[in-house]
Amino acid sequence: MENTNTIQVQWAEICTQLAQTLSDRFAMRWLNKIVPGKIENNQVDLMVSSPCVHELIEQNYLEKITALWKSKNTNICAVNLKLAPRAVPEKTVTLQHPVISEQSNPTFDASLSSASNYELVEPKHTTPEIPCYLDKAHTFDTFVVGKSNQFAYAAAKKIAEEDTISFNPLYIHAGVGLGKTHLLHAIAWHIKEHHPEKNVLYLSCEQFFQRAKSDLNTKDKDAFLTFVQSVDVLLIDDIQFLLSKGWTQEIFLETFNHLVAQHKMVILSADSLPKALNGLNEKLRARISQGLVVDIAPADENLRLGILLGKNKEMGAAVPNDVLAFLAKSITSNVRELEGALKRVIAHAELIGNPINLETTQEVLKDILHAYERPVKAPEIQRVVAEHYKISLEDLQSKRRDRTVARPRQIAMYLTKVLTPLSLPDIALCFKRDHTTVIHAVRTIEGLVQQDKKMAAQIAELTRQLKVENYA
Repeated sequence: MENTNTIQVQWAEICTQLAQTLSDRFAMRWLNKIVPGKIENNQVDLMVSSPCVHELIEQNYLEKITALWKSKNTNICAVNLKLAPRAVPEKTVTLQHPVISEQSNPTFDASLSSASNYELVEPKHTTPEIPCYLDKAHTFDTFVVGKSNQFAYAAAKKIAEEDTISFNPLYIHAGVGLGKTHLLHAIAWHIKEHHPEKNVLYLSCEQFFQRAKSDLNTKDKDAFLTFVQSVDVLLIDDIQFLLSKGWTQEIFLETFNHLVAQHKMVILSADSLPKALNGLNEKLRARISQGLVVDIAPADENLRLGILLGKNKEMGAAVPNDVLAFLAKSITSNVRELEGALKRVIAHAELIGNPINLETTQEVLKDILHAYERPVKAPEIQRVVAEHYKISLEDLQSKRRDRTVARPRQIAMYLTKVLTPLSLPDIALCFKRDHTTVIHAVRTIEGLVQQDKKMAAQIAELTRQLKVENYA
């Protein structure tokens, strides 16, 4: 192990280089959150105190840091970003077994080497050893249930809690980031806790493939197959990746048939229905379809908000409810991206020191929100303006000229010109006017915005409302 002074010196030099290529704000705010740990076995350990900072730096800057360190010290093969012990919540379970190093175990998943939230659950059988990683946060207690996932949740809970097998296999299909991996881990944790005598093995499809491939090159080609067939509960994640590997499908089919015949439980996940997996072995497709097939649909807004409220509480953050509601309304693709957006907002507040509000949230997430943005439409502008000034849509499009109606009409015309690609004649048609009326309205409001702070504030608020709703 290199001494502490060595890593301190190298880190200081790398910080200087980073400050030259990145902004000063990064150098002052982000780098100060990293504490050099140690250099051991040609690997550097860097420590951070916040899970949010950990994720943000790992995703955006770790590659740059690693490249600079390797250029400075050619002996370095990796830079690991880790959470400092004080950042681990009290409820976090301490690792009960030593983590197997990548060098000593060819099946070790390198992507988990610095993921402090994973626990290594050693199989009861030790020949051959296969590491089983389960996320400590993925339990039934932390799974937020809504209409879109309640059937899958109920099926997973039944499988985990019952001694007898009601259906075999359980097949959960869902898009990316909707919770299928969470449910697989929850099943494994529940069985491990309540039935410690059972041998539970969770593997990603890639781990299954890599281990099977590795054993083909050894003298004992059946060791892996024999081991997997000895477990009581087998959970395989993302089996769609079997499709391009015909020989692995045959191995998996043999394993599947053996376990089901022995009344051992098999739980599988994939990104689509069995019948939609083109290239899947027909025998395997038929066997899977004989079990219970459940899906997880995209989360609705209420479920997304519930997930955010739970995550906010879990992280001990103080994100305002209106920001959480905005995120739930705006990020609709999957839960993983939703949680990532929340973590980025919190990390930004911790590092930059700005308050968390709708304005800062939209600025921090503008790259994500842009993907959801669609053009604002004239009817939406008319509706929002009418509601704001407490007049009817009929009045907004009427011939009335009294100020309580005429001014909101001019504001709606102005916003339509600013926020939509419509031409002046098109805008005139929307308001049942001629284009000269629209020109006059736009010029009037432009002048008022420059001269009247109250008008400028009203326009800013209406614009914000339209853009917020526009991300839904």
